[in-house]
Amino acid sequence: MADPVRVAWPPAPIRTERLVLRGSEAGDRTAFIDLFTSPEVGTYIGGPRPQKELEGAVPEVPGRRLGHFVAALDGAMIGMVTLDRRDAGRPGHVRPDAGTVDLGYMFLPHVWGYGYAAEACAAALGWFAGAFPGEPVVLCTQTANDRSMRLAAKPGFTEVERFEEYGAEQWFGVWRSIPASG
Repeated sequence: MADPVRVAWPPAPIRTERLVLRGSEAGDRTAFIDLFTSPEVGTYIGGPRPQKELEGAVPEVPGRRLGHFVAALDGAMIGMVTLDRRDAGRPGHVRPDAGTVDLGYMFLPHVWGYGYAAEACAAALGWFAGAFPGEPVVLCTQTANDRSMRLAAKPGFTEVERFEEYGAEQWFGVWRSIPASG
């Protein structure tokens, strides 16, 4: 992100109509492991990870870093939203310095289809627009991932390009906040 020094992390919890976006806690560890071992969640991100591997690798409080939000419903983690710097070596950029922030999200399959991911992503983008006014956010998803393609349209991501990566066609879009006029 542009200047992480000026951003307190984790921020105060962000409340939406149904969710709370917050920093991770020790009680989220099981849900983190469930996300990464789920065959459904892994469909478009390289497959599920082995349970045994994650049990040994996931820290007591997973995901404690700038740009990582836990999406909680009634206090329980149901997914996560991340805002991370896009790796300069990957295809897809909207600036020559490749310093854009990439929106990512993963939700447990039992909550799919209720609009929680869209709600959480919109809240995270709202936070980002306040913390880093005018900074673009990018999103990359497989074109075969219909749910992700629909989600990208909701907050207004617009297509920049398509390319092959990980053996599949990728859709790459950008979202720009509208800076407050002063």
